[in-house]
Amino acid sequence: MSAVMPLPSVPTRARTVHARRGGWLAVALIVLALCLLALGTAVGSMGLENLLPALWNPQGDSAAHAMAQQIVWDIRLPRTLGAWCAGALLGLAGAVAQGLFRNPLADPYLLGSASGASLGVAIALALMGGGAGMLGGAQGAIAVSVYSSHWLVRLGLTGAAFVGAVLAVLLTLVLARGVQHTLRLLLAGVVVGVVLGAFTSLILLLSPDSLQAMQAFLLGSTGFVGWTSCVLMAAVWLLCLLVAWLLARGLDGLALGEATAQSLGLRLAPLRAALVAVLALATGTAVAQTGLIAFVGLAAPHLVRSAVSVPHGRLMLLSSLMGGALLAGADLLARGLLAPQELPVGVLTAVLGGGYLLWLMHRRTSPGGLL
Repeated sequence: MSAVMPLPSVPTRARTVHARRGGWLAVALIVLALCLLALGTAVGSMGLENLLPALWNPQGDSAAHAMAQQIVWDIRLPRTLGAWCAGALLGLAGAVAQGLFRNPLADPYLLGSASGASLGVAIALALMGGGAGMLGGAQGAIAVSVYSSHWLVRLGLTGAAFVGAVLAVLLTLVLARGVQHTLRLLLAGVVVGVVLGAFTSLILLLSPDSLQAMQAFLLGSTGFVGWTSCVLMAAVWLLCLLVAWLLARGLDGLALGEATAQSLGLRLAPLRAALVAVLALATGTAVAQTGLIAFVGLAAPHLVRSAVSVPHGRLMLLSSLMGGALLAGADLLARGLLAPQELPVGVLTAVLGGGYLLWLMHRRTSPGGLL
């Protein structure tokens, strides 16, 4: 009898298929990011057809050339790239949060970082008299005639937001008595978020001059993201992605249950602590630069899971790429829908993300759905 080669098992074949799909999805998301970056130079109050002649003809009107160069290289490109970096951080944080809490509805703000960042900005504005001129999104373009030597001005609203986010996560860890119990950590994060949100509202009530500046932070904005912010967010993203990739096998084990993870030899306390650190750093950096952006961190992992089934290492990478594409695309829509006026990008992501989750819930609860 002739020997018959055994066929690959179905699980092995399925893993190969999903790995191939994951690779193609990563390539598609990278190409999409490059396309969005190119489109980012064309969307705005001044169309690309008016910018290109002045941009490519430096021998002509020097003032028009300088203005076109500033619009493209100093405003639009860093804004689009910054939106992608912030979305990548939120997408990565969302995948980490959902893996850590083993809950597909977990988002990056569950540990109270968003409320802490809001409180930090509110305190900074109140102590500066509420006359901060304008809140450059979360980038903190502050024009203050007095208080110019105040340490809060030197720290900036970006720094205040980041410090507030980190302190809120630390407070959550204190209330949860560490990271040993995931449910206790989740409940502590919810409590911290509610309490710090109440303090933020109280401060804004006592300092009404801060309301207009605070609104830009709460609604989210990428309008004042510059090259420095892009470099900072890109560096933090690479660091968090590397650490998350190293912890991915631990998340795969944790997904099987705590008892199974312990039987596999995983040290759950250090694993959770490292994951919380990644979650806090990624979320705090994104929120500090762009304000509160809703649903990107929640929807990005869902969109990836709807396309491919991959382990946590590839899931976090793909969710990060997906989050970057989502926020960069939302930023372009915010600029172009009502041009020359702009919509707050956080409002747009909330509307689109909420609509997507409602559709997802309707699909899963319909006859033949998963729920």
